[in-house]
Amino acid sequence: QVQLAESGGGLVLAGGSRRLSCAASGRTFYRMGWFRQALGKGREFVAEIRRSGETAYADAVKGRFTIARDSAKNSIYLQMNSLKPEDTAVYYCASDPSLRGGTYDYWGQGTQVTVSS
Repeated sequence: QVQLAESGGGLVLAGGSRRLSCAASGRTFYRMGWFRQALGKGREFVAEIRRSGETAYADAVKGRFTIARDSAKNSIYLQMNSLKPEDTAVYYCASDPSLRGGTYDYWGQGTQVTVSS
C-alpha cells in the first residue's frame, strides 16, 4: 500500500516563503510531483521531479518554486519563495509508480497553504 504524507502548510504573508514536504512509503517511483487546488477551481500541476532528476514546473511558479528530493528518505520537497495570494490552495503530493512514465496514481491528503496580502 503506497502512502504519501504531506506536511508544511500554513499561513504566510505575501512575499514570504514556505517549504512543503512529502514522505512516501517504501517503494520507488518514476516521478513524484506537486499539484494544487484553489477553492472553486480545478486541480493544477505545480512541479515534478523524475527518477532521472529532471524537473518540470508550471509557468505560474517557475523561478519562485523549487522541487527537490531526498532519495534516502523517499521524500520530496517544494520550496516556495516570493509567495503571492494567488498561490493560496491545497497542495497535494502525487506519485507515478510506472517504470517508464504513466499516470499519477497515488495522492496524499493535501496540505493547505494560505498566502495573505
